[in-house]
Amino acid sequence: MLKSISTALIIAILLVSCNSYNKVVKSLDRELKYETAKKSYMKRNYSRAASLLEDLVYFMKGTANAEESLFLLGMTYFRQKDYVTASQYFSTYYTTYPRGAFAEEARYYSGVSLYLDSPEAQLDQTQTYAAIQELQLFMEYYPDSPRKGEAQRMQFELQDKLVYKDYLAAKLYYDLGDYMGNNYEACIVTAQNALKDYPYTNLREDLSMLILRARYSMAQHSIESKRVERYRETVDEYYAFINEYPESKYLKEATTIFNNSEKNITD
Repeated sequence: MLKSISTALIIAILLVSCNSYNKVVKSLDRELKYETAKKSYMKRNYSRAASLLEDLVYFMKGTANAEESLFLLGMTYFRQKDYVTASQYFSTYYTTYPRGAFAEEARYYSGVSLYLDSPEAQLDQTQTYAAIQELQLFMEYYPDSPRKGEAQRMQFELQDKLVYKDYLAAKLYYDLGDYMGNNYEACIVTAQNALKDYPYTNLREDLSMLILRARYSMAQHSIESKRVERYRETVDEYYAFINEYPESKYLKEATTIFNNSEKNITD
């Protein structure tokens, strides 16, 4: 019996709440809508807050609450994990109010939204590039912001994702070998470009080793007239690798490549 009463009471409260909200939606009192939207946001009812604010932001232009309503609308979508829409509203805010009260937060959350929407490394990275740029602009506009360290951390993480995508591409070329062309050369170029673009990446050693492997494999599969020259290039690559990574986790493999290359040069 008590359980039935409790259920009925909850349903009654929900109905009253829905009726009250519907009255606010139909109301022409914009201040009432705005205060209800803010209360809904504070109660974490972000969908209701967003619905009310969507109707209000246009009419709020030129009023004392114009800035806050636009920023709050961005935050409602951010809290709902609709990061693309959130970033668009944050961008609209700092473009419309470059010196606004929420300009720093809007630039920061625009970058964070794009960061959170960045896809896995195997997929198209357009959003990742956009996130890096947005976070970079935030740090340039607010170099003394207490959020700068976190923005930089996210930027580095996104850059690592781009490097990893390049590493996967280079490794794919290596795995394809001489199938339908010289994929080893493509592997080398891709890995070298990644090292050039991101010299401080955590994958630097892995990319460098991939270049050494590709040079060695290319020498092995070369025609007779180019074989010795390419083994010499492999030896040069080995010295560059071992100078940078004298205690590399790939030391045993690199040494084997070097010894075999030296043997093919002197034979």
